[in-house]
Amino acid sequence: MTMREDSPAPRSPHRAADDRDPELPYPNGWFALARSRELTPGRVLTRRLADEDVVLYRTRDGSAYAVQPYCPHLGAHFGAGGTVEGRNPMCPFHRFAFATDGACVSTPDGPPPRARVDHHTVRERNGFVLVWRSHDSSPPTWEVPDTAPAGVTPTASWATNIHAHIQELTENTTDLRHLPVVHKVTIWKVDPVRADGPYLHTSLRLGPDGPSLLRKIQWDHTFLLAGMGCLRIELPLPTLGLVIYLWVMHIPTGPRRTRLLMATGCADIQPSPHARTALLRYPVHRAIARSMLWTAVHKVRDDMRIWNTKRYEPRPRLTSGDDAIGFYRHWARQFYPAS
Repeated sequence: MTMREDSPAPRSPHRAADDRDPELPYPNGWFALARSRELTPGRVLTRRLADEDVVLYRTRDGSAYAVQPYCPHLGAHFGAGGTVEGRNPMCPFHRFAFATDGACVSTPDGPPPRARVDHHTVRERNGFVLVWRSHDSSPPTWEVPDTAPAGVTPTASWATNIHAHIQELTENTTDLRHLPVVHKVTIWKVDPVRADGPYLHTSLRLGPDGPSLLRKIQWDHTFLLAGMGCLRIELPLPTLGLVIYLWVMHIPTGPRRTRLLMATGCADIQPSPHARTALLRYPVHRAIARSMLWTAVHKVRDDMRIWNTKRYEPRPRLTSGDDAIGFYRHWARQFYPAS
């Protein structure tokens, strides 16, 4: 199930002009340009990354690839009518074919020229197609991890566009002060933020704010941030024998523009060895994942009112209780070019 996407974020009349905002470059890292189910064999998709088009395609054997968009022959865009034949993407203008290593391998009426298209590095993890992006086109320096057990993939998703730099969104994970103010939740327990190279880990125990009866409801959330692009939140429900996975993928699409892709999945804490039992529980898993997605979308829309109108403060006046934000900003430096 894929929910209807929100419309692009409007330019806020309360926001200063773009050229007055402090500038942040695009970060290096892995970015989820599509869900795996969107990229069927033979299909071509165009997605935006760091103010450039990236063309995704899947060969008939199921492998996913990503190329720069323009044919080196006469500049046609592979995403504007391009096709895939076997393992080769075909230019829509003159049907030049290119191998998965980028080399032109055939034309309709003669030997192929010495031409090639550049490929991006691609990984598929937990139902997402991720593309590596770096400021100097260097190869990946770290891998995006599996963020859920094998076979657990999203069954519901939603996406929107936000007028803010990607760092503003991912920094939200460590901004504990906004949780009771914006989301009306009570924080019961916080584990210190821990960095492991390009990965950031933390966990929170949260509950709804309100009458004492509601305040007895508490949930443990475990957060894994892999670079600035991939956030996974794990929410176990032991009384139901279930665990919910929420993926929040951030994709920098242009100057102070971020595409936000949220997706949810649900699984048994102890998977049944019997295929029939697993099949019968699948509709329950989908319903719970869908419910979790709606809840998460509601919370994110509260954040969007802030994101779409705020500006980035390069030297924030932090106070006690903001230690995790300072920690996050120090950790985030590794994804930018050295100054």
